[in-house]
Amino acid sequence: MKINILGIESSCDDTSAAVISDKTILSNVIASQKVHESYGGVVPELASRAHQQNIIPVIHEALKRANLSKNQLHAVAYTRGPGLLGSLLVGTSFAKSFAMGLGIPLIDVDHMDAHILAHFAALPDQPYDPPEFPFLCLTVSGGHTQIVRVDSPFEMTILGRTIDDAAGEAFDKAAKIMGLPYPGGPIIDRLAKEGNPEAFKFPHPQIPDFDYSFSGLKTSFLYFLRDELKKDDDFIEKNKNDLCASIQKTIIDILLKKFLKAAHKTGIKTIAIAGGVSANSELQKQMRAAGEKHNLKVHIPKFEFTTDNAAMIAITGYFKYINNEFSDMEKTPYSRSNSK
Repeated sequence: MKINILGIESSCDDTSAAVISDKTILSNVIASQKVHESYGGVVPELASRAHQQNIIPVIHEALKRANLSKNQLHAVAYTRGPGLLGSLLVGTSFAKSFAMGLGIPLIDVDHMDAHILAHFAALPDQPYDPPEFPFLCLTVSGGHTQIVRVDSPFEMTILGRTIDDAAGEAFDKAAKIMGLPYPGGPIIDRLAKEGNPEAFKFPHPQIPDFDYSFSGLKTSFLYFLRDELKKDDDFIEKNKNDLCASIQKTIIDILLKKFLKAAHKTGIKTIAIAGGVSANSELQKQMRAAGEKHNLKVHIPKFEFTTDNAAMIAITGYFKYINNEFSDMEKTPYSRSNSK
């Protein structure tokens, strides 16, 4: 008998539902919220309101595309955290009510674990090549930057993390400083293709072990532009592509230097990336180049599994289901991950 699981993701500003049958994704529906663009970032109150409007239509569409009825589900998996509490409460409350109404198990999922386990989601009629355990995963998003040792779906150890800002936040803040629209990361990626990554040099933080820091880089970039704009009001416009390429190169160099150091120290030969920033084309290119240079097997997620999505929640729910790890109705959402 195949195990059918509904996944619900509502940690930030995307409402998503997915249906999985064993490890195969039957549907993965995402409703994005455009309302935040004019504010230059996600507004928590507006996000939670939009989730309330979107969650029922999104789940209905996910079941429809999967060609399953709600009575064919074996469990409901949902994002418990980390994320925006108001947004998480919408998904959590609906998941609890839905599971209770159907009389099926409830499974709580950590958002960051799910990004990693998205590598194990299969798509119909497509090659399936998940990472072999153990592997190292660089999880990079707007809110998190971590180096994680993954020994099994249930054994993950954080070897390093950012002590302040995340890499995705550094991309978005750099874009905002340059006057680019939100979200800025994809725009920097696009403009950087036409720029010279060696045009401008920015400092690398000196942080011990495998931890990261990006707050100093953001400040350095801000002050650099401030000083150049005093000399030339059109400096950003004249150098936009080069600025994007240079700041992108700096962020990626910082990320990969620590990540490859961790791979060398642990001796692990399989590496992966996950999270929203893993969609960055230059990061993917540099990861593949590092894999060839250091004889490492590299795993890069399909684009639809890089951003926040319910397919990654569903596949994590599948692993927890077969391991009999179920949730109770008393669990509440959390905004920050517990350390591992």
